[in-house]
Amino acid sequence: MSAKAEHYDVIRKPIITEKSTMASENGAVVFEVAIAANKPMIKEAVEALFGVKVKAVNTTITKGKVKRFRGQLGKRKDVKKAYVTLEEGNTIDVSTGL
Repeated sequence: MSAKAEHYDVIRKPIITEKSTMASENGAVVFEVAIAANKPMIKEAVEALFGVKVKAVNTTITKGKVKRFRGQLGKRKDVKKAYVTLEEGNTIDVSTGL
């Protein structure tokens, strides 16, 4: 599969946190994805961009917090994360980025 421009719109960036590092020990990689992206789109994009086989995709949506800035109320953006589990023997080095 070749990488298309739509695949880069689906996957925004890898997420490097303590929790995602623990997930990578079990063969999972965490990405920030577009809010409108669904699981089949995420699977197709990861397989095309990184050349790996995807076993499963789990998604979570984190609602943005309401914060104050100089007395004005503002809202952080909502974020959708995808926990992508890879087939045995497949790896992605997320330190290189997209």
